[in-house]
Amino acid sequence: MATNINGGELQICGTNPMTGFYRNGYCQTGPRDTGTHTVCATMTDEFLDYTNSMGNDLQTPRGSFPGLVAGDNWCLCSIRYNQAKNVGVAPPMIQEATNIKGCQYYKCSTN
Repeated sequence: MATNINGGELQICGTNPMTGFYRNGYCQTGPRDTGTHTVCATMTDEFLDYTNSMGNDLQTPRGSFPGLVAGDNWCLCSIRYNQAKNVGVAPPMIQEATNIKGCQYYKCSTN
């Protein structure tokens, strides 16, 4: 099992909607996950509007993707999370469910 940013076992991020690159509820990553979807966060309207403005619409349902609303937990792309953090709109991170492998893209801090 993967490790979270606190050094413990990676916890589940969310199952309603089902998240994770592998759609198993965990922010696991692997060679095919070019976006490194390792940050578990609780969506906010502010972040969803921001990421939409950057060309990644997470709000509109399409195919098997249900669309996200504020309050949903989701495994985010590490690079997008860092961009949002740098402009002050990053959603709250859930540390126990955030994979340490994403730390190459943002400062992994537990404080």
